Amino acid sequence: MILELVVPGRGSFVSSASPSYKGHRYPVEVISHCVWLYFRFPLSFREVEELMLQRGVIVSYETVRRRCLKFGQAYANGLRRRRPRPGDTWHLDEVFVKINGERKYLWRAVDADGNVLDILVQNRRDKAAARRFFRTLLKTTCSVPRVVVTDKLRSYGAAHREVMPSVEHRSHKGLTNRAENSHQPTRQRERAMKGFRSVGGAQRFLSAFSGISPHFRPHRHLMTASDHRAEMTIRFAIWDQITGAAGRPTTA
Repeated sequence: MILELVVPGRGSFVSSASPSYKGHRYPVEVISHCVWLYFRFPLSFREVEELMLQRGVIVSYETVRRRCLKFGQAYANGLRRRRPRPGDTWHLDEVFVKINGERKYLWRAVDADGNVLDILVQNRRDKAAARRFFRTLLKTTCSVPRVVVTDKLRSYGAAHREVMPSVEHRSHKGLTNRAENSHQPTRQRERAMKGFRSVGGAQRFLSAFSGISPHFRPHRHLMTASDHRAEMTIRFAIWDQITGAAGRPTTA
């Protein structure tokens, strides 16, 4: 899907104030660049610190950690507000993740274009967990799909009949490839981070990560080199708008 840069007077304009940076030592360009590096690439906080030092910016890894924690979700929310409404076919899947040595489950929903609609880390994958994810998903998207596609986990069917009985439910293992493929960047980060330490920490990171990382991952294999550069230019411009860096001179 090609994103369009929304400007006043051309299409629907999404008005959202950028986060406040009042009282912060570093300017928005440095903060937004650190957050972009951390959530876009499989880097540690110390590696982000080193990359910033190479650019002449002295910032500690602990400061990078705090800024990613504070602004990551805000940036992800801003990007989500800029997206088109999700398609009417939703693909749901769940995978296990190791958190502090214990098995937990990451629930994920994407639309037909592969856009991540929401994620939720839970202890189980039973009916109650599926029901909770359905309700969270409906609240987050503020919309109801025409079709929900899942694997054959019985929890989906039981929760579906309670939460969205009027929505068509297709249950087949081979139909969940879109959601399964969407797990791959998460697996990459999970390996780089050597796992997650807590359920809350995993939820906070993956919620921001699933909003930021896909924004910078257009379907490269479907584009020519020139189209890809043009698309990325647009996406970087949107990033500057939602972070508040647009129109400011670069200092990082």
